[in-house]
Amino acid sequence: MFGLTFDKLLWIGLIAVFLLGPERLPHYAAQLARLVRSLRQMADGAKERLRDEMGPDFDDVDWKKLDPRQYDPRRIIREALIEEVDRPVVKPVRESANLQRERMEAEGKDAPFDNEAT
Repeated sequence: MFGLTFDKLLWIGLIAVFLLGPERLPHYAAQLARLVRSLRQMADGAKERLRDEMGPDFDDVDWKKLDPRQYDPRRIIREALIEEVDRPVVKPVRESANLQRERMEAEGKDAPFDNEAT
């Protein structure tokens, strides 16, 4: 959570003890507990409201799939490029203008002529 390890939390607690003193520390600890409790209740309320508004579809949603932390642009591009490599590449066969003219003459057709060509 926010990169806080147990060591960092211990240091923050020690600094709070020295800054606040033993008289005010229980009061502020109780306020912090109330804040955490109210935040948890707000989150649970929002979850319940979302569940009520979405109805039975709420349970069908894969919430881990919608986690924004999973979107790594490098991974997305890598997967897109790998998919491109797996697809067979079909190159269009184009014959040169000379071969096209010879084929058309062999078939008895006139060669294409462009009036607007310079």
